[in-house]
Amino acid sequence: MAAPRHPAPTLGTQRLAAACQAEVPELTKRLMAAIFTDNPEWTDYTAVPRADLRDGCKRYLTRILELLGGQEPDPEGDDVAAAIGRRRAEQGVPLEAMLRTFRLGGQIVWEALLDKADDIGPSEIRQVGSVMWAVVDGMSSALVTSYRNTELDRVRSDERRRHSLMEDLLAGRAHDATFAARAGRELNLPPTGAYLVVVARGESGPPLHMGAETALGVSGIRSVWHDRVDSTVGLVSLEHRDSSAVLQQLRPLIRGRAGVSPAVAGLASVDTGHGLAVLALETVPDADTPGLLVSLDERYPEALLLRSPDLTELLVTRTLGPVLELPPKERDILLQTLAVWLAENCSAANAAPKLHCHRNTVINRLQRITHLLGRPLEGQRSNLELSLALAALDLSGTPNS
Repeated sequence: MAAPRHPAPTLGTQRLAAACQAEVPELTKRLMAAIFTDNPEWTDYTAVPRADLRDGCKRYLTRILELLGGQEPDPEGDDVAAAIGRRRAEQGVPLEAMLRTFRLGGQIVWEALLDKADDIGPSEIRQVGSVMWAVVDGMSSALVTSYRNTELDRVRSDERRRHSLMEDLLAGRAHDATFAARAGRELNLPPTGAYLVVVARGESGPPLHMGAETALGVSGIRSVWHDRVDSTVGLVSLEHRDSSAVLQQLRPLIRGRAGVSPAVAGLASVDTGHGLAVLALETVPDADTPGLLVSLDERYPEALLLRSPDLTELLVTRTLGPVLELPPKERDILLQTLAVWLAENCSAANAAPKLHCHRNTVINRLQRITHLLGRPLEGQRSNLELSLALAALDLSGTPNS
């Protein structure tokens, strides 16, 4: 669809514009005064040096008159308005303040044109007005486009810098105190103090609910979340809070599965915390219910098993090998019975209701296991080995409960 054509300046418009060219310095003074007197509560040029603001006003007013004089046919692609928009976006001036300034400048130019229009009839005055406000609208459009593009570029740049900082933290660069201080400033995190590191993964969607950083911030908890190819990593500053209280705030935010490190000391230990959080996450079988968050503090036996896969395999074979060789149905019943019996402090009476069977049935199954293994099930060391072997089966996905 073709862009709408703006009305072309008439000869009368061009003549009025030429007559006003010499008054640009005075018009600039009037615009500067209007900026700070007309609705001053809207004015937010604190980041703009006064000379810079004056130069921008002068270039804008000059450009209006040039366009009215017919020197440039397309105000919506105007370089002057685009340059002003880009500059003010970099300085952080609100877009609303800029548009208001453009309207004020248009009004001042319109009044100057009218002052020169003594010998122009009403019909041509209306034509001048149509061209005049089309020029202001077109330049405002160029301003908005340039301003928003600059903001978008700045956001992308900030995201790239934030991504780079997080990757550097995870790589251990914060062992350098100078880097840790800079990263803390840019990420709004304290360089020292206790942190939890979170690693979350989602099987079929985002691992976290939207707005996790904001949700924690409402409770005064500072955090930063970083998306990687295979996971989302969070740095959560405890700042003298108890880690269990912070974990309560974190759990409702998890959609997938997440592992959390123990508290680590400052940004310098984030790389260590990341490794521990990944280890905690790996102790959770993929089949577990989504929305699960586990702390390594709750999973040390499983973590030890994962860290020594060869020894874990030997442990399982030596401890449960004969049971694992049974047909699946019998195997699973015996493993489930053993797991519940151990969880119930080796009480057949307590295990029976959990297994939906009679106490004697539990005893018979335990005797069957004892016969297969060729060793008693009772005793502290035996309980420890059996519990670890069952935990290893959980990690491998073999059903036992």
